[in-house]
Amino acid sequence: MTSVTLTPEQELEGQELEAKIRLAFEKEAQALARLLVSKADKDLFGATEFEVRERVLRIGANVYEEHLRGKKTATKVPR
Repeated sequence: MTSVTLTPEQELEGQELEAKIRLAFEKEAQALARLLVSKADKDLFGATEFEVRERVLRIGANVYEEHLRGKKTATKVPR
């Protein structure tokens, strides 16, 4: 990954978003850990693998939703 230079305002916004991302992950981390340790080695792939992937993708989707919530998403139609 490349390093990104941010303005002070962007850096502040980035830090706030990072805190929200950490919170979203922390909420799912326990559920993911419990799911994995509850399975026998032979059951870690297949359905369990897909459940883990779904939960991780849900974290990503929640991050995008949180980021976009603070953005102006509606645009005017040019005339």
